[in-house]
Amino acid sequence: MPKVSLAEFVAAAQAGDLVSFPTDTIPALACRPDRGEHIYQLKQRSPTKPLILMGACWSDLLPYVTGTCDEISAWENLVQQHWPGALTLVLPATERVPPAMNPEKTGTIGVRVPDHPLAQYLLERTGPLATTSVNRSGSPPLKTMAEIADRFPTIFTLSRDALGSIYPLLTGTKPPAEDHPQGSGLPSTVVQWANSEWQMVRQGAVKI
Repeated sequence: MPKVSLAEFVAAAQAGDLVSFPTDTIPALACRPDRGEHIYQLKQRSPTKPLILMGACWSDLLPYVTGTCDEISAWENLVQQHWPGALTLVLPATERVPPAMNPEKTGTIGVRVPDHPLAQYLLERTGPLATTSVNRSGSPPLKTMAEIADRFPTIFTLSRDALGSIYPLLTGTKPPAEDHPQGSGLPSTVVQWANSEWQMVRQGAVKI
């Protein structure tokens, strides 16, 4: 896997290349939203499974969703309770969401803000990214950066030098070892807004 500086990582993500970074659940495979087909190709993923749009904060994701003032207020109530965190909201999508994120064109988009300092730090610089787990479809998600390096050597990640510079600023500690799982290892909880209420799609780390 290409191990790069922060500037090179951000440039790769903004250019549409595949990148990976840790989150509060499992490491993310990510790319620019309009290059989502790269994720589908690498994972051999079914087009019936849309990607999640991950951002640094709710305001970064708001342009990608659409609803009435009352609906947005209801969404923000849940956002204030559980974000940043392991909760994905499936909401009506605006035309800003590229077809490459949702080939089935369901008119919805899953959005999330991860509760991980490095993930938020990177997303602040790249802008919202299309994300999913790092694995071939049907195989278990990879949980360490060392596993990702072994299985997917073309994905861009931050070098140890870059991590060594960033982590002390964010957490006051050294970066975790590459063979150490980062995050809970559990998938995010997924809820969908439909008929003016929340419907459970997948129960995960966050209890709703």
